[in-house]
Amino acid sequence: MFKPEVYQGRRRKLRKMIKTGICLFPGNEDSPMNYQANTYPFRQDSSFLYFFGLDSPGLAAVLDVDEGKEIIFGDDITLEDIIWVGPQPPLKERAKAAGLKQVRPSASLNDYLAEASSRGRQIHYLPPYRGETTLKLCSWLKIAPEQVKTGASVELIKAVINLRSIKSQEEVAEIEKALKVTRESYLTAIPEIRPGVREQEILALMELVTRANGLSFAFPPIITINGQIFHKTSYGDKLQKGRFLVMDTGAESQLHYACDITRSVPVGGRFNQRQKDIYSIVLKGQEVAIKSIGPGVMFKEIHLKAARVMAEGLKSLGLMKGDLEEAVSQGAHALFFPHGLGHMVGLDVHDMENLGEDYIGYDQTVRRSQQFGLNYLRMARALEPGHVMTIEPGLYFIPALYEQWRKEKKFKDFINYDRVAKYLDFGGVRIEDDVLVTEEGHRVLGSRPGIPKKISDIESLF
Repeated sequence: MFKPEVYQGRRRKLRKMIKTGICLFPGNEDSPMNYQANTYPFRQDSSFLYFFGLDSPGLAAVLDVDEGKEIIFGDDITLEDIIWVGPQPPLKERAKAAGLKQVRPSASLNDYLAEASSRGRQIHYLPPYRGETTLKLCSWLKIAPEQVKTGASVELIKAVINLRSIKSQEEVAEIEKALKVTRESYLTAIPEIRPGVREQEILALMELVTRANGLSFAFPPIITINGQIFHKTSYGDKLQKGRFLVMDTGAESQLHYACDITRSVPVGGRFNQRQKDIYSIVLKGQEVAIKSIGPGVMFKEIHLKAARVMAEGLKSLGLMKGDLEEAVSQGAHALFFPHGLGHMVGLDVHDMENLGEDYIGYDQTVRRSQQFGLNYLRMARALEPGHVMTIEPGLYFIPALYEQWRKEKKFKDFINYDRVAKYLDFGGVRIEDDVLVTEEGHRVLGSRPGIPKKISDIESLF
C-alpha cells in the first residue's frame, strides 16, 4: 500500500467534489471458477483500491460527505478461515494503513444505508460490472436489478474519473515497476520467436518471467501470428516464417497498476522486404504520434495525424491512392487501421472503462464519431499533465473486411483493391508504448534502453 496520507488525501478531494450524501464503494468478492471453493485469483475493485487500498474480499466502504465519516464495513476472519489461509491482521489494524479509524461489521451496513434512505439522503455509487455487486446493491438500496445501472451516480462517476485520470508520482512509479518486469519478459521471449515454435511456448516464457518477479498479467495476453485478429487469446498456432508474431501483454504491479506494451516481431528474427515496408510505416506513425503528445493537445488530432502518416506510407506502396487528406477524413484508412490510437492506463489496463468510456475520453469539446474505425477511439479530448496513455497504431489486412468493402466498392477512389489482395496473407503489425503527459510535453515510460522496436534492434536479438 501507499502511505496512509495518500488515501486520506484522495478521499478528502472526493468529499469536496460531491455536494451532499453518501458515497458507497462495494469491494469485490472471491469469484468461483467452477465451484465455490475453487476461485479465480482475487482482484479488488480498482476504485475501492484507489480510495481505500485494502486488497481483500468481503469489504465495503462509505464516505459520508455530510457527516465527514469514513467507514470500512467488514469482518475479521474466523478460526476456520485461519486453518485454511493462516492468521491475518485484524481489520481495524489493516484499516489504519489506509488512514481509516472507523471499522464496523459487514451486517451493519444494511442498517446504516436503510437509516440514510429513510432520511431521504442521496446514496452515490458507481456502475457495477459484476453480478454479485449488482445483487448487493439491490439488497442494500431496495431496488430492482434493472434499476441499478441507471441509478449509478453521474456526479460520483465524473468525480472519480477526474481524480483517477491524473497519475501521481507514486502511481507512475508503480506503472514503471510493471514495465520493468514486462521489458524483461520481452527480452527473454523475443529471441525464441522461431519457425515451428508454438505461440503458447512464447507465452510460457513471458509468464515465467512475470511470475518469477511476483507479478501477474494485467490482462489476458495476446500472442498471435494472426495479428489481424485484435484480441485473439488462444495460443496453439505454430510460428511460420514470413509472419509477424504480435505480442500485446503487460504486467500488473503488486499494487495493481497496469502497463500495456505491444511488439511485432518477424518469425525467425529477420524482416523480409514486405515486412520491413509495413513495419516501418507503423513505427513512423507511432513516433509522430508520441512526438505530438503534450498538455492541451486533443488526442483525436494525434490519432488522425498518425492515420495520415500511415496513409502516406500505404500510398507509397500502392495500397492507397488519391487525396489522402480526404481519404482519412472519410475513413478510407480504416480498412487498414480500424481502431483507436490508444487509451488511458492505470489501475485498469483500459483505465476506468467500467465507468463509461464517454465520460473518460470525451467531454463537451468533442463527441464520439459515428465513422467506422474512428468510433473505436477511446480517448479524444485534450490531454492533461498526469495522463498516462498507450500509443498503439497498427496496420492490418483483414480478409473479411477487405471482401466486404471490395464488394461494396467502398472508397474505390482511395484504395487499390487489386494491390491490397496480395497482402491478405500478411496478418498485422502493432507497436505500443505507455506515455506520460508532462507539464513540458511527454515522457515514454519504462527504463532505458526500452523494449526494442527499431528493426535493427529487433534483429540484433537473434
